[in-house]
Amino acid sequence: MEFGLFVQGYVPEARSKVDPEAEHKALIEETEYVIQADKSGFKYAWASEHHFLEEYSHLSANEVFLAYLAHATERIHLGSGIFNPLAQVNHPVKVAEKVAMLDHLSKGRFEFGTGRGAGSHEILGFLPGITDMNHTKEIWEETIAEFPKMFLQEEYEGFQGKHWSLPPRKIFPKPYGKAHPAMWYAAGSPSSYAMAAKKGLGVLGFSVQKVSDMEWVLEQYKTAIQEAKAIGAFVNDNVMVTSTAICAETHDKAVEIAVNANMNRFQSLVFRYHDTFPRPEAIPQWPETLPEYNAEIIELLIAEELLICGDPSEVLAQCKRWEQAGADQLSFGLPTGVSYEDTMNTVKLIGEHVIPKIDTDPVHRTTRFRQAA
Repeated sequence: MEFGLFVQGYVPEARSKVDPEAEHKALIEETEYVIQADKSGFKYAWASEHHFLEEYSHLSANEVFLAYLAHATERIHLGSGIFNPLAQVNHPVKVAEKVAMLDHLSKGRFEFGTGRGAGSHEILGFLPGITDMNHTKEIWEETIAEFPKMFLQEEYEGFQGKHWSLPPRKIFPKPYGKAHPAMWYAAGSPSSYAMAAKKGLGVLGFSVQKVSDMEWVLEQYKTAIQEAKAIGAFVNDNVMVTSTAICAETHDKAVEIAVNANMNRFQSLVFRYHDTFPRPEAIPQWPETLPEYNAEIIELLIAEELLICGDPSEVLAQCKRWEQAGADQLSFGLPTGVSYEDTMNTVKLIGEHVIPKIDTDPVHRTTRFRQAA
């Protein structure tokens, strides 16, 4: 199993109220987390694309963010988590051009993840008036298979669809090196995992639950992808799952950090904006938030495998559970209210004590798939 980071420009109200430069500092700090992750042996870093989501995600122009990191890092693969390819948000040709340019700037280290937007607040900003958020699926479905053609055809044959069109054109630049970057889809439901598998796409599992609830979903993906009809040059047999991670020198210190991180607000914001996710009964309607977490709640989250938290040996054991469940990549959502110093310490400790004991392959999984195409 490989390891990654996921960043999204989280700027909580508690921070912005006391610091007029909170947004700037949050974005710059997140570049530093990725740079440290590169040094610490993480193989992937994912950057979100969200719009209008106050506090939850101020990282909108992620292609700019990733271009900076392409120059600032050496080995880590940089992924769009996601690029939104709906024509009303980003014209598909412009997306293809960004992907290829980032592939060049990173010298083949770019990972192409796509998705359909976070929820009604984001989607209705670009598609006002629609009543069914599943409408975006139709737009994504007619678009996604066009990208490999744009990447690989000397002159793209053009497209005439329901939601966008383009006459035949030569699209530049072409991707760097062989084939094109690995393609991924941000999936929330089991049916989305299966759909991605059938198309030969890797899955970005951003709405992951506890390990035991995900095992059968991962197994279904692995079964379905055996019969994939890849829309791209190769099958990206890959499931990335996400979890919050806090690692400290002692268990008690890690729990203390978690208690002080205001994770209840972050979790409440998830369901404020991702209103297409099924809402558990325990999650209140915004602006109400979950109660503040105490040490007892943190210990319960650890026991229920909903939070990776502890000293390095405990975090290692918790990560191994995901490996046993069948995850190909475990990415840590950072930060969720944890201080800069404690977040950097988490990255360093995991890089020193956890990754070398699980990921012993020096080559990225997606690199192997791409080279074999």
